[in-house]
Amino acid sequence: MTGIQLTPQDTIERGLALAAAEGADGCVVLVAETSSTNLRWANNTLTTNGAMRGSSVTVIATVGAGEGTAAGVIGRSSVTEDSLREIVSAAIATARAAGPAEDARPLVDGTTGADWDLEPEETTVGVFEKFAPSLGESLKRASAEARHLYGFANHEVVTLYVGSSTGLRLRQALPRGYVSSTGKNTDLSHSAWVGTATRDFTDVDPLALDAELTRRLGWANRTVSVDAGRHPTILPPAAVADLMTYLYWQLDGRDALEGRTVFSKAGGGTRLGEPLSSQPVNLHSDPALPGLEAFGFAVARSSGGSSSVFDNGLTLAATDWIRGGKLEHLMTSRYTAGLIDAPTATPDIENYVVSVDGATGSTDDLVAGLGNGLLLTCLWYIRMVDPQTLLLTGLTRDGVYLVENGEVTGAVNNFRFNESPVDLLSRFTTAGATVPSYSREWGDYFSRTATPPLLVPDFNMSSVSQAN
Repeated sequence: MTGIQLTPQDTIERGLALAAAEGADGCVVLVAETSSTNLRWANNTLTTNGAMRGSSVTVIATVGAGEGTAAGVIGRSSVTEDSLREIVSAAIATARAAGPAEDARPLVDGTTGADWDLEPEETTVGVFEKFAPSLGESLKRASAEARHLYGFANHEVVTLYVGSSTGLRLRQALPRGYVSSTGKNTDLSHSAWVGTATRDFTDVDPLALDAELTRRLGWANRTVSVDAGRHPTILPPAAVADLMTYLYWQLDGRDALEGRTVFSKAGGGTRLGEPLSSQPVNLHSDPALPGLEAFGFAVARSSGGSSSVFDNGLTLAATDWIRGGKLEHLMTSRYTAGLIDAPTATPDIENYVVSVDGATGSTDDLVAGLGNGLLLTCLWYIRMVDPQTLLLTGLTRDGVYLVENGEVTGAVNNFRFNESPVDLLSRFTTAGATVPSYSREWGDYFSRTATPPLLVPDFNMSSVSQAN
C-alpha cells in the first residue's frame, strides 16, 4: 500500500493518528490543493494555454506542554501514504530537537465544518468561455490597427483543509484570477499596460481593456521630455496598490515593537493610536469582503512577527488597520498581541481596502481637475530604502503621461521615484472612489485589493530613467 495518493481528509486524519502514535502532544496538518489554468498571447496571437494541479502538505507537531512546548514543521508537495509517515516523523523529531517555542499557545479548538467532506474544487479552461472569444476579437482588432498585444490570463482555485489534534476540521475553497495585458505601437517604441483582478472572469471584458490600451497608445503619439523633480502626479488605483501593498506588509506588530519599522514609536513601543495622516483615510481588511473574499481563518506554515503555527485555524475578523488616519491595529499572533498589549490577536488577512471618507470620482475626473502634471500607469522594481520611514524606490513603467489643462496631451519619459506610502497618506490632496485594483508589481500573488486614485502635489521623481 505504498505510494498511494490520499484524499485531503484522509491525509489529515492519518497524519494526526501517526503523530499521536509517535508521541506528539499536539499536531496540526494543512493540505492545500491548487487547480489552475491560463492563457497567454504575444504579437496578437494566442500562444499557449494549459491546466495544472498541485498539492502540498504541512505537518506541525508539538511536544511538551505550557511554556515548554516546542514545535516542528515539515512541508512537502505531492505527498503519498508512504511519505506522510516520513513527514510526521520528521516533524516530531524537529520538535524534540528544538527549544521551547516562545510563541507557544494551546492549539486552536474547533469542530468539523459543514463542508469538510467535500472534494477540492477545480478550475478548467471553461472559466474563459466568455473571455476567450472577446480576447480573439481584440487580437484581430490589434492586427488590423497595426498594434501588438502581449499578455496572460490566469485563474486558480486553492482548496485548503486544516485539521488538528484538538478537533479542528476546516475547509475553504478560494478562486482568484487576473489579466495582465501590454500593448505596443507599430515600431515598438511605446507601450501601455492594463490589468485587472477577478474571481471568475465573468466581469472581465477584453475589448474594454483593449480600448483602454488603444487610448493610452494614442496619448503617446506626442512625446515630451520632462525633467526629474517633484511633480503634481495622479496615481491610478493600480499604482496606489503598488505602494499600499508594501505598506500593508509592513504592519508587523513585533517588528514595530522592536523599533524596526515606520510604525515604531521613537523611544520604544509602537505607534498604535497615533495619527499617521490628517486625512480621513482608511485601511481595512475583512475575509468576507464581497468580491475580495479571503481565507476566514489564520494559516501559518511558520512562526514570525505577525504569525504563529500555534494559531492555525484562529477565526479572522474584519480589522481596521488605519481608521480616519489613525493607526488602529498592527498584525499580531496571540503571542505578539501580548507583547504589544493589544487586546486580541489580529493576524494578517489576504485582502485590503484603502478608502478616503467622502471621496468620489474616477482617475479621469482627477485628470480633468489637474492644470499641469503627470499621470502614472504603474510602478515596478519597488524596493525598500529606509524601513524607519518606509521610503521606497522604484521605476515607472508602460506609460507616464503629461496632463495640461485637464487633458492628457502626450507621453513623457520614465523616472525613478523615491516615496514613502505612509508619507503620501498625509500629502495627497484629492482622492477618487475606491475600486477593485490590480497591482502590477505584486498582483500575481496578492490581488485581492481595492484602492482609490490619488493626486499627490509633489510626487518625487528623483531621476530620469532610460528604461523602456
